[in-house]
Amino acid sequence: MCSVMWAYALAESLLSGVLPRRWAHTQGVGARARGLAPIVGERAALLESAAVLHDIGYAPRLAATGFHPLDGARYLRGHTAIDERIVRLVANHSCALLEAEERGLRDELASEFPLLDDAVLVDALVYCDMTTTPDGRRTTSAGRVDEIVGRYGADSVVGRFIRRAAPEIHASVARIEALLPAPGRDRDG
Repeated sequence: MCSVMWAYALAESLLSGVLPRRWAHTQGVGARARGLAPIVGERAALLESAAVLHDIGYAPRLAATGFHPLDGARYLRGHTAIDERIVRLVANHSCALLEAEERGLRDELASEFPLLDDAVLVDALVYCDMTTTPDGRRTTSAGRVDEIVGRYGADSVVGRFIRRAAPEIHASVARIEALLPAPGRDRDG
């Protein structure tokens, strides 16, 4: 079982001191998730928890493979009694299978943490992550993809992955925006 407060406390303990900018991003992603509660209904706490935990694999003490979705999910699976859906969302957030492929980890990720069979939750987490800047502010998915390519470089593993994933990222964001009460705006905006 996982409470949203517990998820925030865990993410803060792992990220705020050593990776304050990642913690700011995480808080922004959590805020986006909270704003999607009317869309996801009874799964709101699950989405917000996954949103807050999605980047814990960047924490130096968890970084075993250097691939943060896999490292974070393995930590959650091995050290917590958390809902498996949250673990699978963390493992597969924002088209992680494509990055896993770039890193030679696709089979490992797919076999350990199958993609959750809930398209709205999967899209919602992509929306939350990919419309939030590294500093936790709102952006567009195009702006976020450009920022990531600029930060990592177009020919890096992350740059190659994000350019391949961009069409699906934009499609996920568009599907969630289509569900919002006013185009492109959640309750946090």
